[in-house]
Amino acid sequence: MVQSASADRSNSDLASSLAAAEERYKAENPKSGARAEEAARAMPGGNTRTVVHYTPYPLTIASGKGATITDIDGHLYTDFLGEYTAGLYGHSDPRLVKAVTDAVEAGVGLGGPNRYDAELAQLICSRFPSVDLLRFCNSGTEANLFALSAARAFTGRSKVMAFAGGYHGGVFYFGQAGSPINAPFPFVMSTFNDIDGTAALIEEHAGDLAAIIVEPMMGSAGAIPAAPGFLETLRERSAAHGVILIFDEVMTSRLGPGGLQEKTGVTPDMTSFGKYLGGGMTFGAFGGRRDIMSMFDPYAPNAVSHPGTFNNNVLSMAAGLVGLRDIYTPEAAETLNTRGDRFREQLGAVIARHDAPMQVTGMGSILALHFQRAPIRRPQDTWPADAKTAAHREGLRKLLHLDLIASGIYMARRGFISLSLPLGQPDFDGFAGALDEFLTVRGDLLDDA
Repeated sequence: MVQSASADRSNSDLASSLAAAEERYKAENPKSGARAEEAARAMPGGNTRTVVHYTPYPLTIASGKGATITDIDGHLYTDFLGEYTAGLYGHSDPRLVKAVTDAVEAGVGLGGPNRYDAELAQLICSRFPSVDLLRFCNSGTEANLFALSAARAFTGRSKVMAFAGGYHGGVFYFGQAGSPINAPFPFVMSTFNDIDGTAALIEEHAGDLAAIIVEPMMGSAGAIPAAPGFLETLRERSAAHGVILIFDEVMTSRLGPGGLQEKTGVTPDMTSFGKYLGGGMTFGAFGGRRDIMSMFDPYAPNAVSHPGTFNNNVLSMAAGLVGLRDIYTPEAAETLNTRGDRFREQLGAVIARHDAPMQVTGMGSILALHFQRAPIRRPQDTWPADAKTAAHREGLRKLLHLDLIASGIYMARRGFISLSLPLGQPDFDGFAGALDEFLTVRGDLLDDA
């Protein structure tokens, strides 16, 4: 692909602008820089969680209150990252602080059922249509691992259908480059929102296909909603062949009172949960049809064992119960996601006013910014065909991220945004204003590649 002279200049200008932004960042955040160097002595690259790394080094966060976080250099930021959807409640909500404090004072690591786990399980079962019975674990990754393993045990089949670009936890990552540490299941890979192609693959592998795992809106892949008819096709074809349909609602369960399964009217056989449902504590859960989940009933003959020291740890159970019962009520879920839809429209209006090659995808309280005009219906639509375009878009993402940090706004470098309950319209206006300034000052660096 031949680049024009103006495109070459744009890439050169982008490189110099990015270099200047990084120097500004380092000058303004010396304590985070020193902390990153210290961390690298004990952790590879100073990192133990890949998603929070970015160059030249990440900010070290010292504290949070409401929708505001503070780094160790003393800078305050409005938090639009929302701990990648786990931070739904904002920071240090007094009701959650009390729940955790009371649990700690009553005793941690009690070695048995506690005062909170059964009520939280009942509440989740009542909120999400697919869940007759539920078991807790410690993360969304674990939840998906157990859900898939349960489906394989229940069906006696081995294969799992997943979708290119999908993310279902640390050992279920199907991005453009894949992952060498994925769980060694025999995967059948399909394309998100490809109704005909996916239906054909289900037919081809039905005899040995145990499960289909899908996010009803892809989250980490770029906040890409399912197209009309796609989830319905998965439901129909999986049911026809006895394949267990698993909705990964680790992120999307926050998008409605009963998750996207309630909102779309498509009920899977099993659902995996995580993130915010622990009230800010570590959390995972998987549940579904009674006949599947009854495999884990310890009173039953030949029961499947599912141990885990911290499955029902009192901190997660106590905070999760207070959060879902008292704070993220069905009414609160509707309100937050309505605000999110309006915020997405607000950002879209800023982009349209500049006629910029950008777009905002997502639903409700989960959004993503993309540097392209072309429609996005699947993750592959965001994967540039040539290296120069890929590098240019990555440079723009870096520059936007650093410019927003300089403006006091914190979000994911890849453009991912998740809203928390404490955010209000002044915060949304502040983000829209910062994006408007970025497009005003940096607009000539953008192109339509």
